Amino acid sequence: MAIKKVALLTAGGLAPCLSSAVGGLIQRYTELAPEVEIIAYRGGYAGLLRGDKMVVTPEVREQASRLHLFGGSPIQNSRVKLTNVKDCVKRGLVEEGQDPQRVAADQLVADGVDVLHTIGGDDTNTAAADLAAFLEQNGYELTVVGLPKTIDNDIVPIKQSLGAWTAAEEGAHFFENVVSEHSSNPHMLIIHEVMGRHCGWLTAATALAYRTSLDERLWVEGFGAPRASREIHAVYVPEVELNLEAEAERLAKVMQEVGNVNIFLSEGAGLDAIIASMEARGEEVPRDPFGHVKLDLINPGKWFAEQFAPLIGAEKVLVQKSGYYARAAAANEVDLALIARCVDKAVESAFAGIAGLIGEDEEQGDELRAIEFPRIKGAKPFNTDEPWFTQLLAEIRQPKGRTISAH
Repeated sequence: MAIKKVALLTAGGLAPCLSSAVGGLIQRYTELAPEVEIIAYRGGYAGLLRGDKMVVTPEVREQASRLHLFGGSPIQNSRVKLTNVKDCVKRGLVEEGQDPQRVAADQLVADGVDVLHTIGGDDTNTAAADLAAFLEQNGYELTVVGLPKTIDNDIVPIKQSLGAWTAAEEGAHFFENVVSEHSSNPHMLIIHEVMGRHCGWLTAATALAYRTSLDERLWVEGFGAPRASREIHAVYVPEVELNLEAEAERLAKVMQEVGNVNIFLSEGAGLDAIIASMEARGEEVPRDPFGHVKLDLINPGKWFAEQFAPLIGAEKVLVQKSGYYARAAAANEVDLALIARCVDKAVESAFAGIAGLIGEDEEQGDELRAIEFPRIKGAKPFNTDEPWFTQLLAEIRQPKGRTISAH
């Protein structure tokens, strides 16, 4: 396929891959076809609707490798659903009576774009799927090739989304400091709230990374700061039903024996119970343009703290959220390698005129390929039968030396 101009777009929440993916795409096109023009829409789909674009200059191409060192997105993000016409009108992105998808398509045509690279999570890529279908149905000749970004690692049928491993590692680093607060007050309950609306993978992987860091430490035997006080005493994910009374009874014993309790909580765990409780009180449940519950306003960690504290004898409660810290990091070495492979396949697919979301296809032998957009879905549940996770839970309930690997 002859390509004259390529456009880049990042959307949704941040993940430790956006800056690197943008830099990688610029580098790859510069290596293979330096004559191809590259632009980027500022602020995701909002920028596309407004025609707000940035030109990738020769100077930027020369320095693109530096983007691998940064978190965030150099071209900025936004949360916009092109099929939510009412919201697009309300936000002034389109005028009353306009179809956002047609506005987006017309902007791409007006800008002379041959290939659009979207970098985002399930919402971004389902939006890309809708846009790709609209383009095809209306005779627009343009190829959409996406890259999977979500720290939740919950895109069907993607084996591993970009940035997720880094987010887990950074969440573990975050808690390495937070856990020391247990020494500031006797009988303290610390809840580490981790992102993960529908999927518990990030919470589980963060717990694994944190416990690995505990294994690597040298402990002072018989004097202060024992490992037991820095251990994880419970991990709660959306895929596992929680018996609050039974857990409270178990954790009350931990509180008496250890002197503090540390919980890793996926923000989506117990969400149905929280929503039911709010609705029973006549409270409005806040939601975003995609219909998702605004978890930052619901505050699951606070809710769980209020339930557990009196039942386990906590004298003080601390709830800390690692999400924004973790998702804004620069990609680690594991993710950089995955990003590079996916970027190469994305550019290869673009030149071949093959649309889709690049990733290891779990339904086709983990082959790295452009996965057809209609097959892309969000909210893939975490497989709680993974051996490394079942072993993790077993050791949390009865800690001892262990070797666990999720790679």
